[in-house]
Amino acid sequence: MIKLRSMKLDAEKSGVGWTVKGDPRCLRVGAFMRRWNIDEIPQFWNVLRGDMSLVGPRPERPELIEQFKEEIPHYNARHNIKPGITGWAQVNGLRGDTDLSERVRFDLHYIENWNLLLDFQIMFLTFVKREGAC
Repeated sequence: MIKLRSMKLDAEKSGVGWTVKGDPRCLRVGAFMRRWNIDEIPQFWNVLRGDMSLVGPRPERPELIEQFKEEIPHYNARHNIKPGITGWAQVNGLRGDTDLSERVRFDLHYIENWNLLLDFQIMFLTFVKREGAC
C-alpha cells in the first residue's frame, strides 16, 4: 500500500502503534495531510492496479494481523473483500487509536449490507467528517 509519509522518520523506533490525537510523532504537515485525507491519495494507484477498492475495510499493518485474528472474533472475515481507501468504520470516527473490535463490527456491517448507495455515502462522508488521527 502506497502512502505519503506523515510521521517522523523514527516514529516507530519503540514499536508499532496507532496514531493518537495530538500525536507528537506526527509531522506538522502530516497532521494537515491526515486531517484532509491527502495522505491517502497515492493509494489510488493501488486501486488502479486492482489491489484495493475505493471503499472497504481499511487494511491493518501486517505485523498486527496475526495478533488481531487470535484476539477479535470474526476478524479474518474482513479479508474476504478488497481493502478500501476509506470505510464505514473510518467515517464513523473509528480510526487511529480506537476500539478495534468496534471497527471490526462496523467493517462486518459494511460487508453484510453492501450496496452502491452505501459506497457513495461513505465516499461523501470521507470528505465531510474529519475525526481521528493527528
